[in-house]
Amino acid sequence: MKIIADTNTFLAVTLHEPERDKIIRLTLGHDLIAPDILPFEIGNALSAMLKRRRLEPEDLLSVWDATQQIPVDLRNVNIRDALKVASQFNIYAYDAYFLVCAISLRCPLITLDRRMIEVAQSLGVQIMEVI
Repeated sequence: MKIIADTNTFLAVTLHEPERDKIIRLTLGHDLIAPDILPFEIGNALSAMLKRRRLEPEDLLSVWDATQQIPVDLRNVNIRDALKVASQFNIYAYDAYFLVCAISLRCPLITLDRRMIEVAQSLGVQIMEVI
């Protein structure tokens, strides 16, 4: 099965967050897919964590490298469609990219973002329950 994986799931796994084991169990043996903005979003999240002192400077590159070891198929998404979703639900375009990816590929979404789960359900996107 193909699964659309949100940025926060990659970070939860590599940072050994409490949801890590469940994410691994749910995705083991499946193909992960994400919009092609994923590496940029991971980089931004890591720099934000560094800025907020949730990540030490000496750990920054090793966490980045760990995220890059997770096999994922990066896909282009229709930005116009994503902007429609972002506007309709008052969410960031970055979140809408993952939702549009799930809609266009008819794949379930795995995320730790409660608002994204709500929007996905409104759009008829299947959610893989982690939280």
